[in-house]
Amino acid sequence: GGTGLVYDTTMLKHNCNCGGTHPDHPGRLQSIWARLQETRVVQGCKRLRARKAQLGELQTVHSDNHVRLYGKATQRKPATAPDKKDPNRSFLQLNCGGIGVDQDTYWNDTHTSNAARMAAGCVIELAEKVASGEVKNGFAFVRPPGHNALPNQAMAFCYFNNVALAAKALTAKNKRVLIVDWDIHHGNGTQQIFYDNPSVLYMSLHRYDNGTFFPGTGRPEEVGSGAGLGFNVNIAFSGSQTFQGITASTCGDPEYLAAFRSIVLPVARSFNPDITLVSAGFNTTEGHPPTLGGYTVSPNCFAYFTRMLMNVGSGRVAMTLEGGYELMSLCASVEACMRALLGQELPSLDPSSLERAPQQAAIASLEKTINSLSPYWPVLSCSTPYLRLSFAEAQRTKPLDSEEVDAVTAMASLSVEPQLKRPTPVGTSTV
Repeated sequence: GGTGLVYDTTMLKHNCNCGGTHPDHPGRLQSIWARLQETRVVQGCKRLRARKAQLGELQTVHSDNHVRLYGKATQRKPATAPDKKDPNRSFLQLNCGGIGVDQDTYWNDTHTSNAARMAAGCVIELAEKVASGEVKNGFAFVRPPGHNALPNQAMAFCYFNNVALAAKALTAKNKRVLIVDWDIHHGNGTQQIFYDNPSVLYMSLHRYDNGTFFPGTGRPEEVGSGAGLGFNVNIAFSGSQTFQGITASTCGDPEYLAAFRSIVLPVARSFNPDITLVSAGFNTTEGHPPTLGGYTVSPNCFAYFTRMLMNVGSGRVAMTLEGGYELMSLCASVEACMRALLGQELPSLDPSSLERAPQQAAIASLEKTINSLSPYWPVLSCSTPYLRLSFAEAQRTKPLDSEEVDAVTAMASLSVEPQLKRPTPVGTSTV
């Protein structure tokens, strides 16, 4: 049992040659690690072995060419001319002066491949230890992140899809895997990799704004294909439509709590996974520029999301860091998640956000997801009446006498005991 941690300083060496600061810089991990040591969270955890992913592991998700390109350190020719022997290896000169695969995704000849393989290996290692029961849950503190990496394309800071590689390793052992991705950007890579796979239920909560927010994928109507129909769930938040176009969406705790209560929990419980993997991006918090964020989810709210997922299926949860670039909220959010994993009392949420009902635009977004997924998850038909309620109202509402509706409205069975059906009022958590 216990809570596992995986971290390795190899991942601090992935940095742009320009010497400047990009959003994904080594200080993200250094800050998290310092915070967890200062607050003595580390001392309560079991440190697991960090390791680099093997090339064969990377090939379970990525093309041979992709693994060859990014899986080992490169001896590039000077300047930015594409390598004649390797036409795919055409790095760009970045505006900052460094090199990269695109303007957002820098490449360091010496260190990026090692860091990316270490990130993937750490996530695989943690997921396998959680699945086997060596630890009950845990968090892998890794960079570069992974959820935007496609089988044959690096993009948006990501080279290898860490969480997808872990899920592949688990499905090879006949595990049913739930992936919950709460990074503000849709995990286009993770979705694509498992789109037709019924052993992996991918659920993403993301800013969508009718396809105008990066990466533009993740429509509610994208529900999977073939055998995987219904196993891809996009909770895609968009702002209200105006005559001029799209109003940017602005979501916070009430909207995300409503999404968990009405969609994430009921579907996850119906799926009944052997293990839940979380692509934990913390760029939904305040302090991010509009292109990287724009939402106002509170760091403490992530403790509640985490505890809810500990009440799904076997209760085994392995979390991996994705985005999150505002260091204060990043550290606070990670600490909140760790306290939830450790079974400690949850921090309190702002009472006003518990009493505020979700915004109308967010309710409309949730309805689109419910309409797209209801044919595959009948439990969702019970959710619609409760969408408009605040967290507090939903807790007070007496559900119909059925387990499904109970799972919907008693959103957070906030006790450590898995499958406990009675909600614990916020603020009086018995954990």
